[in-house]
Amino acid sequence: MCLRAIIKYDFPGHWPAVVDKIDYYLQSQSSGSWLGSLLCLYQLVKTYEYKKAEEREPLIAAMQIFLPRIQQQIMQLLPDSSHYSVLLQKQILKIFYALVQYALPLQLVTNQTMTAWMEIFRTIIDRTVPPETLQIDEDDRPELVWWKCKKWALHIVARLFERYGSPGNVTKEYFEFSEFFLKTYAVGIQQVLLKILDQYRQKEYVAPRVLQQAFNYLNQGIVHSVTWKQMKPHIQNISEDVIFSVMCYKDEDEELWQEDPYEYIRMKFDIFEDYASPTTAAQTLLYTAAKKRKEVLPKMMAFCYQILTDPNFDPRKKDGALHVIGSLADILLKKSLFKDQMELLLQNHVFPLLLSNLGYLRARSCWVLHAFSSLKFHNELNLRNAVELAKKSLIEDKEMPVKVEAALALQSLISNQTQAKEYMKPHVRPIMQELLHIVRETENDDVTNVIQKMICEYSQEVASIAVDMTQHLAEIFGKVLQSDEYEEIEDKTVMAMGILHTIDTILTVVEDHKEVTQQLENICLRIIDLVLQKHVIEFYEEILSLAYSLTCHGISPQMWQLLGILYEVFQQDCFEYFTDMMPLLHNYVTIDTNTLLSNPKHLEILFTMCRKVLCGDAGEDAECHAAKLLEVIILQCKGKGIDQCIPLFVQLVLERLTRGVKTSELRTMCLQVAIAALYYNPDLLLHTLEQIQLPHNPGPLTVQFINQWMNDTDCFLGHHDRKMCIIGLSILLELQNRPPAVDAVVGQIVPSILFLFLGLKQVCATRQLVNQEDRSKAEKADMEENEEISSDEEETNVTAQAMQSNNGRGEDEEEEEDDWDEEVLEETALEGFSTPLDLDNSVDEYQIFTQALLTVQNRDAAWYQLLMAPLSEDQRRALQEVYTLAEHRRTVAEAKKKIEQQGGFTFENKGVLSAFNFGTVPSNN
Repeated sequence: MCLRAIIKYDFPGHWPAVVDKIDYYLQSQSSGSWLGSLLCLYQLVKTYEYKKAEEREPLIAAMQIFLPRIQQQIMQLLPDSSHYSVLLQKQILKIFYALVQYALPLQLVTNQTMTAWMEIFRTIIDRTVPPETLQIDEDDRPELVWWKCKKWALHIVARLFERYGSPGNVTKEYFEFSEFFLKTYAVGIQQVLLKILDQYRQKEYVAPRVLQQAFNYLNQGIVHSVTWKQMKPHIQNISEDVIFSVMCYKDEDEELWQEDPYEYIRMKFDIFEDYASPTTAAQTLLYTAAKKRKEVLPKMMAFCYQILTDPNFDPRKKDGALHVIGSLADILLKKSLFKDQMELLLQNHVFPLLLSNLGYLRARSCWVLHAFSSLKFHNELNLRNAVELAKKSLIEDKEMPVKVEAALALQSLISNQTQAKEYMKPHVRPIMQELLHIVRETENDDVTNVIQKMICEYSQEVASIAVDMTQHLAEIFGKVLQSDEYEEIEDKTVMAMGILHTIDTILTVVEDHKEVTQQLENICLRIIDLVLQKHVIEFYEEILSLAYSLTCHGISPQMWQLLGILYEVFQQDCFEYFTDMMPLLHNYVTIDTNTLLSNPKHLEILFTMCRKVLCGDAGEDAECHAAKLLEVIILQCKGKGIDQCIPLFVQLVLERLTRGVKTSELRTMCLQVAIAALYYNPDLLLHTLEQIQLPHNPGPLTVQFINQWMNDTDCFLGHHDRKMCIIGLSILLELQNRPPAVDAVVGQIVPSILFLFLGLKQVCATRQLVNQEDRSKAEKADMEENEEISSDEEETNVTAQAMQSNNGRGEDEEEEEDDWDEEVLEETALEGFSTPLDLDNSVDEYQIFTQALLTVQNRDAAWYQLLMAPLSEDQRRALQEVYTLAEHRRTVAEAKKKIEQQGGFTFENKGVLSAFNFGTVPSNN
């Protein structure tokens, strides 16, 4: 790690000689220096592993020297199977993998070069592991260097096939290479892997990661006709003798279940374990084969059916059969041949096993219920049985792995089956109590997610038990946080985070129950206090979210006290959590403005935090949030007597503008604070601008502010920012005592406003377009596609055409689409922090502008002429559109107000039908 850190910061700038050093020791006659130099080279390559292609130039230059060198070295080492030789080979493979994992440098790896490397990989994968390794305990064999070397060779070929060798699934620059890879190497490598699977089938030892990578490679080959033709004659044996065997319950599973069931649960639900698991890889291979090749599914289902219907079969094989069927549930539920049979499968072969005396079969049966939870039940009794058996397993089973699987199954059934949700309504309390017990015992994040989903499903029922649940969750959280091994075990952090999210969900569910929320507040404040006391910064975002939820409808005295505590935390841990604090700070300003203003300390805290962010090095995102908070305060407190704050706020943001600003977002946000001050009190702002003296910035600030504003009107994005800018410019043009700086920009004011109105129009159009696209995507998702391909067909032909079509699209079109998406994202960044101007009944920017222009026209004809003189014909038409729309909006607003005053709409009573009769044939008369 030390070496990588040095290379990261010093190569190539301060330490270019590292390349010569590595090269010198690699060429040394003494093999003792080779491993050290290879490790050093590995760190050099790792430094650039995840960088973009254009950032890898120093590495590519170095590898022009090293790649031929290590290729020659590994070829010389291949005949030697000694421990040290294979250790060196493994290190070379790791270097190659890091080089090509995310980008294949085609300038280094030509077809000729790749052919030599692929032969090296094939040789390593195919060679025999020394027989004496069989004397080593089986649990220790995967760590032997011979198996590790094999694993890395397989890792490379699987990655090359997946990322660069699969025509139709690669990016444009790899099209040619993918065709070459598939034609030249794919079948030859696959032949060796089929041999490895046959060794496993013959009960010879194969390391788990080697088996896993073999499955991964074969999974890529399923969809290509050239590799499928070779695989097809063997697929039934692979499915029944290899994949099935891997998916069955094993001795090591039983040993772990009995010795440490909690560790068994952790292993089964660990995403990182899944990543390296041969079982997961086997499951994926089988799923792809069944989905893409029509002959696979019927044969595999017949095989599983035979096992399930024979009472004499080994129970572990029954587990394997259910594992296979559950893994294929998505496919089975879409196939007319099978989908109507699945209910009978559950009834005859899954429900009985939920009562088995073998825990692992009960757990597997729950897992299958989960897999088929979206099944359309024809017999309501079967659905009731499924739900009742899952509930029984959850509440009554003594084995914790069964309870965990039952929890997932029950929640999934409830989410997918409306009737199941009704069945379980009377049992919500015991179910929730059991789920909390499981989380307390296992600290399993998946069950925490189940609780969250159940809370959403049963919001009314949960309200009555919310306090008990939250208290229970708080105790679990405290136990986790105060445990000795907390900091060492990442799973505990994930689970604790899940608990905080669950409590937040409960707060959302009970937000309309004020008395419940008050009780929850005390519990949540204890959690917040614990996290802050222990300085567990990874949970700051979550506790701030809890505090936000507790202040959305009202702010208690205790929550106002929290503001002072958070200020102290801000002083210590400072800037990085300001953006996480922002939603809560926004609530303090907008939810209880009167209390905010009743104590000068409150505003002082908020201003000090904003000042610290804007005067420090928090980064421009945090600075935008700080400026936004100042704007919100000004707009929220208009007419509430914060005149003394305006000069402080304005000086702070204008000082920030005198320092380097990289993003237009920060520049416009700082300007917006001053514009809000103009809206608050025009005379006060103009007086402030004349009085402020900024260091290193002589001259009147009014001129600088107005000029900067005019230059940046095209940078105001989104609805709120454009509206704010339009209102500000409307106030500016209507001023009777105009500063000379306004006269100087007279020709820019109305054109700028018209440009902003055009932007507002585009925002509305974009929102409509996004809504339409969302509907289209939903409709598309509802359409089912038949994804099977015939044996001799190449799936990628269709995919490749689609990709080429995309790649062939005009660059201008692509860029335009990207810009559009980016603008939509930019527009919504800070708009979630609402102000009084964003309310439906707030001032209307169209009417503000048109009224200001009419006032000027009637009061000061000369000034009006100066404002209108620069307008082109197009701009005059745009102005007329704004007038028309303003009048329309005024009419609509007046009509709406009139209706509200009358007490709402009145519908004419035409008579109500007492009954419907769809059976009557309509008359032709």
